[in-house]
Amino acid sequence: MGIDPRTIKEMLQLQILSKSSLLSSGNSVSSDSGEEDNDFSSLLSSLLSQQQEQLPTTSAALGKLSSLSTGGPPASGITNRALSGPATASLNRYMQEQLAASKPTEFESMIQNASRKFGVDSSLVKAVIDAESSFNPRAESRAGAKGLMQLMDTTGQGLGVTDPFNPAQNIEGGTRHLSDLLVKYNGNHATALAAYNAGAGRVDRLGITNDSDLSAKLHLLPAETQQYVRKVMQLKQHYEA
Repeated sequence: MGIDPRTIKEMLQLQILSKSSLLSSGNSVSSDSGEEDNDFSSLLSSLLSQQQEQLPTTSAALGKLSSLSTGGPPASGITNRALSGPATASLNRYMQEQLAASKPTEFESMIQNASRKFGVDSSLVKAVIDAESSFNPRAESRAGAKGLMQLMDTTGQGLGVTDPFNPAQNIEGGTRHLSDLLVKYNGNHATALAAYNAGAGRVDRLGITNDSDLSAKLHLLPAETQQYVRKVMQLKQHYEA
C-alpha cells in the first residue's frame, strides 16, 4: 500500500497555511519561515525513513518532493525543534497517525484472498475488522462474538468456520457473510452493515431494503447499530485511500 497522496497534499497545504499565518498568531509571514521550511522537510524526512524499507519507490519520490518544497536537500532526521510549535506538532501527530493506519496488517494476504474469492471490496473487509475487533484475532464480546470479524458460533458454523479464532477461517467466514448480505441488499453497503451488526431479520422487519430506506429508518435501529454503520463507512473511505 502506498502513501496516500492526499496526505502529502495535506502537508503542503499546512505548510502554505503556516506561511500565510493561518496557523499562527501573526498577520504576515514571520522571520522564522525558514525554520518552518526546515520543520516541514524534517517531518517529510522522518516519514520517508519509516517507509523506506516497505516503499522504496514512493520514498524516493517523496524525497524529491521534500527537496522541491524546501528549495534544498531533505533534512537528515527529525529534531526537537521540528516538534516545537503548535502547527508542526499538530502536523507531526497527524502524519504519525496516517502512517500507522496506512501500513498493511499482518492479515493483508488473508483479506485480499477473501476479498477476491467473495467479491467484496478489501477496504470494506478491513473496515469491518477494524470496527469489530481492532484487528485482534482473540477478541470475544460479552455476547459471544469471536475473532477478527466477531462471528457468533451459529453464524460461523453456517459459514464453515470451525475455529473462530483462526484468522484465515474468521476472515473468510466474515467476508462470505458480508458478501451474502450485499447480494441480499443489492450492493447497498450501509444496509448490509446494519444487517451484519443488528441481524438481517431485524432490518427486514423494519422494511429496510436499501440505503435510502436505512437513512429514513436508521433511528429505529439500536444506537449501537447506528454508530456502527457510520463508523464502518468512515473507515471504508480511509482504507480506500
